[in-house]
Amino acid sequence: MLTFVGLGLYDKNDVSEKGRACIAAADNVYLEYYTSRLMGTSPDELERFYEKPVHLLSREDVEQHPDALLRDASVGSVAFLTAGDPMVSTTHIDLRMRAAALGIVTAIIHGASISSAVCGLTGLQNYRFGKSCSLPFPQKNWSPTTPLDVISQNLALRLHTLVYLDIQHDRFMTVPEAVDLLEAMAHEKGVAIPLYIGVARAGSDHPVVSAGSAPRIRATDFGPPLHILVIPAELHDMERRYLEMFAGL
Repeated sequence: MLTFVGLGLYDKNDVSEKGRACIAAADNVYLEYYTSRLMGTSPDELERFYEKPVHLLSREDVEQHPDALLRDASVGSVAFLTAGDPMVSTTHIDLRMRAAALGIVTAIIHGASISSAVCGLTGLQNYRFGKSCSLPFPQKNWSPTTPLDVISQNLALRLHTLVYLDIQHDRFMTVPEAVDLLEAMAHEKGVAIPLYIGVARAGSDHPVVSAGSAPRIRATDFGPPLHILVIPAELHDMERRYLEMFAGL
């Protein structure tokens, strides 16, 4: 049995009672540690909280070498833990399909996701979001402009864009860094991004939400990670009022 358990947004207390019970009953517990992170806790603290070992998984472990995990799930119960909601990531969908192809029974215990939490924090209406995109740190001789293409397409359709910011082993992209990258792309292509909304530490007791122009967002102290960025399309009156009240627009 392989159960995908969403841990929510920020710390060890965000997991549901159903998820906590599944973890307690599992023979083996694995934590996927690359698509997102619970910044309000650590793997060591989670082990103490669950009172059992938690095996960390890298991208390669899940996408290329899941044999040990699947073997455990074929003979016992495995809890596969992820920040947020498990099935937001296509890599988790692929893992579930692999397990099912091997005859392993699977289940999902959902958790709070940034894709829904951002609507509550920003006041943007969920049905007005278009395709999301990921913004990676530039690498040597590699600096993709696909995120700007997605944003431009959504803006043309009057749709908002959720931009996931790069997470690396010891480096987390900030909202100001993301704005710098997008502004450079926009300048190259002659595109204007009129408004940004930055969100930091969704799910914590003190999240930061700030809306404004590129200079304003660059000057905002968003504090520690995780950060995420929204590029809104033309705002509905209620969306604008909400951002004025809660995001300093």
